[in-house]
Amino acid sequence: MEFPTPMRYKDYELEHFLVDEFFIQWVKCPDENNRHFWEKWLREHPEKRIIVQEAARLIRAVRYGKTIPVTDTVYVETFENIVRAAGSLEAVKSGGGAVSHILGLLTLRKLVAVLVLGFFGWLSLDIMFQPRRETAEPLVEIPIVTKENPAGKKSIVTLTDGSKVYLNAGSAIWYPKEFGSDKREVTLTGEAFFDVHPESDRPFVVRSGNVRVEVLGTSFNVNQQEGGKLAIALVTGKVRVKDEQGSQVHLEPSEMLVMEEGGAFYKTAFDPLEVLGWKDKQLVFKMDNMESAKRKIENWYGVEVQVKGAIPRGWAYTGVYQDELLENVLRGIFHTSGISYKIDGKQVTIYNPN
Repeated sequence: MEFPTPMRYKDYELEHFLVDEFFIQWVKCPDENNRHFWEKWLREHPEKRIIVQEAARLIRAVRYGKTIPVTDTVYVETFENIVRAAGSLEAVKSGGGAVSHILGLLTLRKLVAVLVLGFFGWLSLDIMFQPRRETAEPLVEIPIVTKENPAGKKSIVTLTDGSKVYLNAGSAIWYPKEFGSDKREVTLTGEAFFDVHPESDRPFVVRSGNVRVEVLGTSFNVNQQEGGKLAIALVTGKVRVKDEQGSQVHLEPSEMLVMEEGGAFYKTAFDPLEVLGWKDKQLVFKMDNMESAKRKIENWYGVEVQVKGAIPRGWAYTGVYQDELLENVLRGIFHTSGISYKIDGKQVTIYNPN
């Protein structure tokens, strides 16, 4: 016999959260364990935050009364009445007829059990829907701010602690409207440069994929690339990088940590212009092949690039452009290569006429 696979929280919809006991416990009676789990889970799944907040609002709207204790006297009297009722039914059963046939399906023991369960089920419902006498402690919700840049757009975000985040095109960041008293934590997809305001008692944490970057006050670049590759380049200060397996790496200024999709990682030096130039509106190509150059152009200008025809083997380009127009960049890249291009609104076609 095959059993159905239990649903994971990431697949939950509103109705699933409303009947999940662990979720209800967090909303109604938050403690250290459930609070830690759900705060961590929401950081990992910010796309579910709106559904979670709506489910929490609906659960808090249910009015619960005090638990009514059932004394020993009430319990004994109720049970005796149930047993008497069961005895009467047993007598009816012995009388035969249709009733006898139906009641014959139940033994006295089963009948008593059904009646007891029914009584306490009724008692639970009666307690649940009594007028509310105590106000449950409200769950404090800190609003989460989402900043998302489409391709072709960059922005600067100033956080409440004074830290600045330079958010690259095609990237997104989630952060609380107000940081807590023990830490400052944000979640990033894509690329951003962080200039962190120093605070000795509140570390600054950047989550990107399965990695945590922890700092106190420093400046660094985080680039979560397609395919899961992650590069963290440190400019000033010190950072500690941790993954889900517990591995830790410390970086010094001018060092970059590269983490491959499969989990392998290594330290290396980096070219500040190549890694950080985007922050100062410098589009940098350094021995980029056609695929890499295409990807940079699409993200920088918010266009779609289509390549037609065969590109010469070994083609590569190196160059730097300071806040240039798209056409000037294309002209510079393909001027000496014999490759042509055409711009039609947000569509760019690159083709080799040879």
